[in-house]
Amino acid sequence: LISGGHTQLVLVKEWGNYQIIGESIDDAVGEAFDKVARLLGLEYPGGPKLSKLAKKGHDNDAISLPRPMIHSHDYRFSFSGLKTAARYLIQELQDTNKLDEQMRAGIAREFESAVTEVLVKKTSEAIEEYSAQGLIIAGGVSANTTIRDAFTKTCDSYAIPLFIPDMSLCGDNSLMIASAGFLNYQKNKT
Repeated sequence: LISGGHTQLVLVKEWGNYQIIGESIDDAVGEAFDKVARLLGLEYPGGPKLSKLAKKGHDNDAISLPRPMIHSHDYRFSFSGLKTAARYLIQELQDTNKLDEQMRAGIAREFESAVTEVLVKKTSEAIEEYSAQGLIIAGGVSANTTIRDAFTKTCDSYAIPLFIPDMSLCGDNSLMIASAGFLNYQKNKT
């Protein structure tokens, strides 16, 4: 689950039987996208705007951000440090008059890459540990094409199916809540 409010790895054993095996200990991934977008001068909601800007970015040795908790050997996530690192980098570039449009695009690209690498690495480790038979990606951040593409490749490499909502369904959580409520009602009615 990757959204503005949650970053979670949830093991689905069967319908109605879920176990959270990892989650963010601070900022959720979507929250971090929005905060870094604001630092780059983009309007809310910033995540989609940051991703659009990232497509204009190029690899740049002067732009490097950490991959938080990527080697922690657990399924916890932390994005506040990544956000802070982006803030310091942006401030340094502003102070030296080097924060032009191409640098902003490069920072957006590096931030998106860092997030994607962390999400994919931890999810891949969970797929292996729990012998997952499929992967469901949900939440507003699942609309991010870079993340979608990375998870498509990941699932292909494990020969497991990827279940991901249509882009038109990624932005409105109310539909998901209504669907979950209906299915829960159907399961439990007597």
